[in-house]
Amino acid sequence: MDFSTFVLLFSGLIVLIVGGNLLLKSAVSISLKFNIPKILIGMTIVSLATSAPELIISLKSALIGSPDLAISNVVGSNIANIGLVLGLTILFSPIKISNNIYKIDWPIMMFSALCFLITILDGIINIYEGGILVCFLVITITFLIKHQEKSEEDIDLEVKPEDSLLKSTILLFFGGAFLYLGSEWFISGAINLASSFGISERIIGITLVSVGTSIPELVTSLVAVYKKEKGISLGNLLGSNIFNVFAVLGITSIVTPLVVGDSNIINFDIYVMLFFAFIILPLIFVPKKFILGRIEGVFMLSFYIFYVYNLFV
Repeated sequence: MDFSTFVLLFSGLIVLIVGGNLLLKSAVSISLKFNIPKILIGMTIVSLATSAPELIISLKSALIGSPDLAISNVVGSNIANIGLVLGLTILFSPIKISNNIYKIDWPIMMFSALCFLITILDGIINIYEGGILVCFLVITITFLIKHQEKSEEDIDLEVKPEDSLLKSTILLFFGGAFLYLGSEWFISGAINLASSFGISERIIGITLVSVGTSIPELVTSLVAVYKKEKGISLGNLLGSNIFNVFAVLGITSIVTPLVVGDSNIINFDIYVMLFFAFIILPLIFVPKKFILGRIEGVFMLSFYIFYVYNLFV
């Protein structure tokens, strides 16, 4: 790997993270000004904002003729969100599970994962399937809004509506601009890396790109745990996985159909994603009921490391 590829990757990732952070804080600040309930912000606004890098990366990858990179980015991000991000989060601090997590949030995430499986089995996600996924996104958000109206649960967010609406809007604009610029550099670096070492776009997407775009989720979750805001930590991860499928895949395939080039995505990776999505439910009840702790964290991280290791052997 030459120095320019390293510079593209590193600088692109930094700009992506800065852009995602600006987008996240400004979006939450604007939402708070409009008195949107905080638990709803955690499941929708925060999740959408932290999924923005995945959306930009997948869109640009598909448009330049690299659909495997676009698809594997979503698959890898959903795997990394559970195996890596959640695994690390609960390794640092156990999370107490509320009823909403396994009664509402997890079933919606599992449903989105199954939708992903069904749409990709024939090797293509076309414009019609993309439209269906986006419709499910609208239905999901509508359901969460209606459910929130009946819930008294609330959480604290690190962002407060101190900035003016104009300032928040300007920061939102710059966040989006940084995301676009960072994605340009990051994708170029990732494709150069794949070419230099003869690695497939699938493996680059599942490992380097997906971990890079999952950094906002990791930072958000660790900060939430540090500040004792564990509800938004887990809600953000589940919500991000849902939006990766319904929003990222849905919007990308509407713009341009996604044709799978590497059959390993269909024959293997998608089932690993389903495994990580499913495993959360039994771990909520075993070994300690309604607690995701350090044992579960080691379990998730071990499976994630084993999966990534086997991609290269």
